[in-house]
Amino acid sequence: MGKTIFITGAGTGLGKGTAIGLAKKGHHVIASVEVISQVTSLREAASEAGVELEVIKLDITSKRDQELIAEYDYDVFVANAAIGEGGPIAEIPVDRVRRIYETNVFSTLENAQIAARKFVEKKQGKIMFLSSIVGIVGMPYLGAYVSSKHAIEAIAKTMKAELEEFGVQVATINPGPFETGFNDRMFEERKKWYDPEKNFTPEESFDDLRQLLDQQYPPQDMIDKMVEVIEADHHAFRTAFPQETEDMMKQEEKDKWEEKV
Repeated sequence: MGKTIFITGAGTGLGKGTAIGLAKKGHHVIASVEVISQVTSLREAASEAGVELEVIKLDITSKRDQELIAEYDYDVFVANAAIGEGGPIAEIPVDRVRRIYETNVFSTLENAQIAARKFVEKKQGKIMFLSSIVGIVGMPYLGAYVSSKHAIEAIAKTMKAELEEFGVQVATINPGPFETGFNDRMFEERKKWYDPEKNFTPEESFDDLRQLLDQQYPPQDMIDKMVEVIEADHHAFRTAFPQETEDMMKQEEKDKWEEKV
């Protein structure tokens, strides 16, 4: 039996592919996108895929747009929308970090609270937070984004514990690096403020991050995994994918207990 699934940030990347993938499986998908131009492009992509999506414009940071989350009825809420930016955490202008937190943490929490209230009233429902490998792994030169996903991990853990008594499920999905363009854009964003002649972090320090961008996975495998988990009635609290990502996350937590300063 098909479910009704509300997903944010469906205009691009994994969110877009997942919305279409869920629709292919027979679910009614309310796919929200950040800007109005993405409404048309997503509808066209859905039509090309031979599926129907209910596409709406919803900037998750807009209080007016957030009201739409309360107006719809759905079985699963997927908090997927996020932004990111690279750069050394010791030097990145904090107003840029604040902007990331406004979207990835504060607005995401506001959205999830609206869904939580609906699900508590129904005594059922599932909230899925799109976290990341960096929700656990502290990757250098991505500190602003990394720390926002660490916050999402904490929110998801506490919300899961608090909503269990109401029959509401909460879980995370933690993708590794997938080639959707998101990671590449994060890397480019620092150029808006970083100046190797003024900042103390040398340009060559970013070389490892550049190499990571050359080792990204094809996105379809992650999209298939997200569809599988989102539609499932029961699954693990945390879904890390691919296996190398799960292994790296587990090793990171172990290593931090043994690391010295």
